Amino acid sequence: MTRSPLKAHRRITVKIGSALLVDRKSGLKRAWLAALADDIAGLRAEGVEVLVVSSGAIALGRTILGIERRTLKLEESQAAAAVGQIALAGAWDEELRKRGLKSGQVLVTLGDTEERRRYLNARATISTLLKMDVVPVINENDTVATSEIRYGDNDRLAARVATMLGADLLVLLSDVDGLYTAPPATNPEARFIPVVETITPQIEAMAGAAASELSRGGMRTKLDAGRIATAAGTAMLIASGTRLNPLSAIDRDARSTLFKASRTPVRAYKTWIAGQLEPAGTIGVDEGAVRALVAGKSLLPAGVVRVSGSFARGDTVAIVGPDGREAARGLVAYDAADAVRIAGLKSGDIAEVLGYEARAAMVHRDDLVLTPHARQDRTEKAEG
Repeated sequence: MTRSPLKAHRRITVKIGSALLVDRKSGLKRAWLAALADDIAGLRAEGVEVLVVSSGAIALGRTILGIERRTLKLEESQAAAAVGQIALAGAWDEELRKRGLKSGQVLVTLGDTEERRRYLNARATISTLLKMDVVPVINENDTVATSEIRYGDNDRLAARVATMLGADLLVLLSDVDGLYTAPPATNPEARFIPVVETITPQIEAMAGAAASELSRGGMRTKLDAGRIATAAGTAMLIASGTRLNPLSAIDRDARSTLFKASRTPVRAYKTWIAGQLEPAGTIGVDEGAVRALVAGKSLLPAGVVRVSGSFARGDTVAIVGPDGREAARGLVAYDAADAVRIAGLKSGDIAEVLGYEARAAMVHRDDLVLTPHARQDRTEKAEG
């Protein structure tokens, strides 16, 4: 085994895909859920805290309601979720109680992790559940979330939960057993990758699409989850959940891909910034600005060559270098209109253009976090 056993971790977040929990014809896969509950009980007996991010509400609800059409209208999906969520929560509670464990349902929307105050509130609630020896069962609130305000997959939601609660491992259980150089279902030459040190553009190019009709994500969303998790110091495993007792199978050396946590994880406040899924805008910068960011400095207007998007002061923006790669994310100190006006200016010229004394930095270093590849560059330069 090339990694630590699951029981060696302090806190684990486990994400379960819909296809693992729900059969379109027969409904909930009770035997599978019972076996996973055995695994969770085993980890809890070892002192490991476990958080569950459970997909399956819509899939289970449509089975209960007898909806056979492949595509649902938004309101039909929300209705199915309302029916499925109560059934799913009941099943989780029943199986965990049989093993002497308490459970608590937590439904979240995108805004609960993207807006700072709601993020802190959600973290406090789930932290309290853990202190009370409760297994939190978390899902996106599909009954109210519209397409504009939803995650759209539970891989990234699980990563946000894992980093929000300081988990040291995120396990994505799915219908794939890890990362391959190409989608193995369509490419017989695809090679399995057991360990990923950092998520590079080459790794991103290996992502395929969702593997089943019940899945809203695919390998691409798993890599998105990996970026969020590893940047915050949370390692991630992608493993198959198609067998019974999938967590025990991981410790029996079943195939899985380990994404190593960053050696220079960001602190809690910057974890929230780094995990923002949809930046409000983009700031293009020159090579000198990228070097300054990597050296730990703020982003000054002089290094800005392009501003796009409609953002307000305090919004999260992506900072992109001349090679088109994202170098950092941060909370911008200017509205988009003013950012356009001062792009390329020296700090001493800002007040004359805007007509008021303003901040010298477009994005201050305290409100900025480097992307994994940029942090790796800084680490390598420091070690060299």
